[in-house]
Amino acid sequence: MREADADIPDVSLSDGVVTLRPWSRDDAGFMAEAFADPAIRRYNGAHDRLGRPAPPLSIEDAEATIDEFASSWRAFVATEPPSGVAFAITDAASGGLVGCCGVDDWSKADVAQFGYWIGPSARGRGYATRAVVLLTRWLFELGAARAFLTVEADNEASAAVARRAGFVHEGTMRAHSVWQGERCDVMWFAALPLEWTMRKPDEPT
Repeated sequence: MREADADIPDVSLSDGVVTLRPWSRDDAGFMAEAFADPAIRRYNGAHDRLGRPAPPLSIEDAEATIDEFASSWRAFVATEPPSGVAFAITDAASGGLVGCCGVDDWSKADVAQFGYWIGPSARGRGYATRAVVLLTRWLFELGAARAFLTVEADNEASAAVARRAGFVHEGTMRAHSVWQGERCDVMWFAALPLEWTMRKPDEPT
């Protein structure tokens, strides 16, 4: 661990297959490589008002992003209610990085919005579903009254993750976002603590 990471809280969640932990500056290379992937830039990257993607991340950009994540973790520990935090998703056995999941913000009425992405070489192995289940359980244990996420209507893989993780499709917001100048529909998925616990999310495979 680098000195810059030393004061990040040691928060980790695991189901024995995947582990969620705070990002470290040592992870910057993985993040920069992941954001060269067209799908991640399309669905998870920063866009301008016309839906044009930002340039790919450099190592320095990734380190700056991870520093922002570290600041969010420090705020999470210091404040109530908490703000957003980001986890690196790793393979529990090897420790290798596979993706990211995080909470954008849940300081308003205990409602938590979050998202996730998986690197190209790790897709199709159930990592995302397991990560969403772990993150959702953690949020509810900490008192969140509702967890939700939004998915572009053409992102079928991400919508399938939400459903397998026990989220309910509440509706579709028409022409809610923009990509490359074209308006896009966005699906809205949510989970409530008691309902989610009773639904028992599908066992990831």
